[in-house]
Order: sequence, then C-alpha cells, then structure tokens
Amino acid sequence: MSVLTAQEVMEIIPNRFPIFFIDAVDELIPGKRIVCRKNVTINEHVFQGHFPGEPVLPGVYIVEAMAQAGSIPLLKQEGFEGKTGYLGGLNKVKFRQKVVPGDVLRIEVDIIKQKKNAGIGRGRAFVGDKKVAEADMTFIIGAN
Repeated sequence: MSVLTAQEVMEIIPNRFPIFFIDAVDELIPGKRIVCRKNVTINEHVFQGHFPGEPVLPGVYIVEAMAQAGSIPLLKQEGFEGKTGYLGGLNKVKFRQKVVPGDVLRIEVDIIKQKKNAGIGRGRAFVGDKKVAEADMTFIIGAN
C-alpha cells in the first residue's frame, strides 16, 4: 500500500508529463528518507529514439527520478509546504545496469545533511535487488 499516490505527489512537486517520474511513494519520513516507485513502460516517449530495437531508459531520466524523489522529504517538512525543490548539484553518479521497459525502478533517497533551505541526499535506484544507479544530490528549496 502506498503512502502517497502519483496524484498526491503532484500536489508536492511541479513536474508533469512527460517529465514526471514518480508512480507511488512507499515510505516517507519528512526531512529524512523516501522510497518510491517508477514503472518503466514501453509507451514512454523516450523509447522511440533510445534505442530503437533495444529500448533503454536513459541514465539522466533515472537521475531525474531520484531528484524528484529526493525533493519530497525536504518539501514535506514544516515550513517548506508549497515551495519548489531544485536540483543544485550532482556528485558520485554511477550507472551499474541498464533499465528497460517492464522494470519497476525502486528509488531510495536518504537526506544526509540539511542546512536552512539546502540539503544533500544520497540516492539509489534498484530493479529488484540489483542497484542500477546511485548519486549524491544537492537540493535547493526556492521561495515561492
């Protein structure tokens, strides 16, 4: 059972189709941690060109999914409601395995440091038990 549905996530972050990558949130601890899912389907626009005959989800889409997920625990804290989270930087980005249609991407982000309106999250993406990507991300919470 999900903690947040995709519709509820859209009330927190501004992303919309075709660049909305969170299908459900399974665990959420505001200011600390999130676990969510992205169902990878053959119907996604990107597979028309990446790559015909061998569809592979681009790594930048996986990083974007981690960034969207990582902004949620920050924005769910008291005082940040209604604000926008921006990706301010990436470090230690690694891709370990390709992601293809039919996979369910499980995204885990732990907020490891926060100071005022900035935070650092450690993101990991899995398909089943296999880690497919990881990144350290810096977030900036903008004033709206």
